Amino acid sequence: MVILSKLLDPNEREVKRHLAVAQAVNALEPELKELDDAGLRARSDELRAKAVEGHDLDELLIDAFAICREAARRTIGLRHFDVQLVGGIVLHQGKIAEMKTGEGKTLVASLALYLNALAGKGVHLVTVNDYLARRDAGWMGPIYHLLGLSVGINVGSTATYIYDPEYLDETHPDSRLQHLRPVTKKEAYAADITYATNSELAFDYLRDNMARDLSQCSQRELNYGIVDEVDSILIDEARTPHIISGQ
Repeated sequence: MVILSKLLDPNEREVKRHLAVAQAVNALEPELKELDDAGLRARSDELRAKAVEGHDLDELLIDAFAICREAARRTIGLRHFDVQLVGGIVLHQGKIAEMKTGEGKTLVASLALYLNALAGKGVHLVTVNDYLARRDAGWMGPIYHLLGLSVGINVGSTATYIYDPEYLDETHPDSRLQHLRPVTKKEAYAADITYATNSELAFDYLRDNMARDLSQCSQRELNYGIVDEVDSILIDEARTPHIISGQ
């Protein structure tokens, strides 16, 4: 019965298919390691051009994941494991990936965010609180910056930032929070990747719907998003009303 259940388990079969893709990503690693930073950026730019031209992102996935993993290894000293590559594939497909604390979900999300940001239509990472949005954007920021993508943070009406390695705020003891340069809300949303809290996204949606002119709107058309702690945000927090005054 155990053998039969394994043979019939659709999740296990799907994971095996994804592991085969992970092996294809691994095959590109030696080649990418030989490139300098400029060469890696050039490979990223090539992928971005293809995505903008309308190439299917599924066709770009293997190259994109390999490039993102190499950038992570160089910038923040973390290399995605095969199971994390599988998690990235699942997120790219718009499915739910359950991961335990400490299994690197922040790093996993970087794969799908990078791939889906290539077309220049913007992607969102939705978190449950301000600190996580700031921390994760500042932590993953060096990866995206090396690959030519911008990162915005939106956690409040007066708390919007762009990750900028040349900007330094030494008042923060956490180095991941020291390169967040204050910008307008519209600039944060215009970034290739925007980290935001679920509540601020909701309030900005309401504000934009009250705007009298398109120039007053901050959000742009929705493209792709990853929701962290999805059960909390879409089930528990769904019962919390978001109300804004019309005055």
